[in-house]
Amino acid sequence: MKKLIIINGPNLNLLGKREPNVYGSLTFTEFFDTIKEKYPEIQLEHYQSNVEGELIDKLQEVGFSYDGIILNAAAYTHTSVGIGDAVKAIETPVVEVHISNTFSREKFRHKSFISPNARGVVLGFGLQSYELALQSFI
Repeated sequence: MKKLIIINGPNLNLLGKREPNVYGSLTFTEFFDTIKEKYPEIQLEHYQSNVEGELIDKLQEVGFSYDGIILNAAAYTHTSVGIGDAVKAIETPVVEVHISNTFSREKFRHKSFISPNARGVVLGFGLQSYELALQSFI
């Protein structure tokens, strides 16, 4: 059984409440429960933090023992050299995910410190982006 984790960064705990026109009205917990049911052959976990260092700690914790990491570092994608370095330092493959199409938003969101070290990037498909990333590990 493959062991995957979804790691979410800042403000993603507000999904379902935050800017529903951009992020939808479903909470992440509701979405996560549906994909866990849909993929019972995957041991799937979820972690969320608004704190950069905690995200780095989690990447280091799981980055040598899991089969895959789905990472939505949110705003830290565009600012955190530390998270980019953590992705580079670990062995577990990482797929970078974004709910919105970051290239259709503000210019500062066009730069990612994660992408150069990620196995792939999925963005712009709403919460479905997570499932597309998950399917890349199957």
